[in-house]
Amino acid sequence: MSEFLGTTPAIVNLRVLLIGAGITVAVSLAAIALGFAIAAPVCAARLSRHRALRGAGALYVSIFRGVPLLVQLLVVYYALPFVGLELPSFVAAAIALGICTAAYQAENLRGGFLIIPPGHHTAAHAFGYGPVQTWRYILLPQALRAAAPALVNEMIGILKASSLVSVVGVADLTRVSQNIVARNMQPILWYSMAAALYLAINLALAATAGTAERRLGRGMARVAL
Repeated sequence: MSEFLGTTPAIVNLRVLLIGAGITVAVSLAAIALGFAIAAPVCAARLSRHRALRGAGALYVSIFRGVPLLVQLLVVYYALPFVGLELPSFVAAAIALGICTAAYQAENLRGGFLIIPPGHHTAAHAFGYGPVQTWRYILLPQALRAAAPALVNEMIGILKASSLVSVVGVADLTRVSQNIVARNMQPILWYSMAAALYLAINLALAATAGTAERRLGRGMARVAL
């Protein structure tokens, strides 16, 4: 195997595989960031006192958790041109992944908010905080801390689910490994390498998120003191 990997075609394939891994990371991070940007207002709607907002938030969560991600990818990819948006496949895939993961992230955040003692709201108002300030500076950091494990799991899940973007033409890790196997007919070797890269990326993501979670926890402890 070592002699095989030393050949020029194998080195080229390894480089292509690493490029595909980079695209997988990029589309996953873009989707996670977009998802969180959508999840925050959806979570706020779900927690709102207004029935219409709660209903809209619940409808969003129900739709994007109830429809398979592959179907969402295909709908976004093929529907955007009909409304005049000719986006690259990478952007369309990131949007589809983002709006899907937003539904799960919103529910994770909502769970974090629900475990905050009601007295924190009262204390924030007593110190003169308005509703937006209370939500941003008092409640959101605590909710993030409580929901961090679930959010990390969702990030890892969306990174693994990003393998589906290959069906809309994104040259991610799954797609390039399929192309390599189609050329040299060595599925065990190249799919095993793709699996190893997915594992390495997920471990790095989990370690980074764990570090951020610990720092957030120390920051909350200092605030409590």
